[in-house]
Amino acid sequence: MKIVIIDYGAGNIQSIQFAFKRLGYKAILSNNPEVIKNADKVIFPGVGEASNAMKKLKESGLDELIPNLKQPVLGICLGMQLLCNHTQENNTVGLGVFNVDIKRFNNEKKVPQMGWNTIYNLKTDLFKGIKEHSYMYLVHSYYAESCDEAIAFTDYGITYSTALQKENFYGVQFHPEKSGDIGELILKNFIELS
Repeated sequence: MKIVIIDYGAGNIQSIQFAFKRLGYKAILSNNPEVIKNADKVIFPGVGEASNAMKKLKESGLDELIPNLKQPVLGICLGMQLLCNHTQENNTVGLGVFNVDIKRFNNEKKVPQMGWNTIYNLKTDLFKGIKEHSYMYLVHSYYAESCDEAIAFTDYGITYSTALQKENFYGVQFHPEKSGDIGELILKNFIELS
């Protein structure tokens, strides 16, 4: 099993590598298009600011490669947001895999949302063995609107899409690598997707 984490200078990479190591897998870091294309599974991580991250993807040509990948791809946090059409964060155009926009929280809640929150209405094998209203760890100021591609939701003043899926692409707003045993089960489920 060849797991590749896309390295574009905007990742929470070590904690993801450690999570896979605990599951008995080695995840390699690469920005080489051939290595990424030949992976069995691809992780698209991201922390930081959307427009800078998109700039880095464009500089390396990864903005063209990622939407055309055929194997299972998992976007995490900013990685998921960049797979969407557009984000309000510095008016940034995304990769357009998921047909949804990213908005900034604009309610009475504290921003960023930081800490544990529940996920529910779980769909697809990504959540096999995960109970409804399980707690996941989140840190974000922007969210994906509710949409047809949502496979999980979270409430934070509003209801938003906390996980997305379209064909071979999956995205999660939460950090499975920082969400204990339940997060690790989600990563294991991702590895086992055919």
